Amino acid sequence: MTRLTSDGVARRAMGRFASAALVAGILAPAPAFASLGGRAESVEADRVQAEGALTQIVRTGAYTRHELRTASGTTVREYVSPAGTVFAVTWQGPWLPDLRQVLGTYFEAYQRALRSRRRSRGVVHITQADFVVHASGHQRSFTGRAFVPSLAPAGVRMEALP
Repeated sequence: MTRLTSDGVARRAMGRFASAALVAGILAPAPAFASLGGRAESVEADRVQAEGALTQIVRTGAYTRHELRTASGTTVREYVSPAGTVFAVTWQGPWLPDLRQVLGTYFEAYQRALRSRRRSRGVVHITQADFVVHASGHQRSFTGRAFVPSLAPAGVRMEALP
């Protein structure tokens, strides 16, 4: 018969807790990383989420543009400031990208703004204090831009982004 002291019982309980926490961490789904407003590292998470490919990285003096092509053929461009933050995203293609993924933490503001609109279809123009979206589309042709002015490098305007 094994005799356990109170130290042994505590160690055994801690071991079980650590094992359960490890298993829960492995089995839990990985969270989607924010794109708009997220860090530059989120570009890779977005590529994986979209089941796409990183097709191009373009560096300018003001920002770096990461271009992703989703499995459905839509191109998503993420604009990263020198500080390492995604300040704008654009999309163009036959299907809408996963806007929850593309807009990240701004997705809820986007949904609230859409609910407050009268029309449910057509061109979308959302202009808030620090969040701007312009989007349009019809069957097999969707385009859009989302921009956070406070995160953008000085002198960069949404209209000027390729």
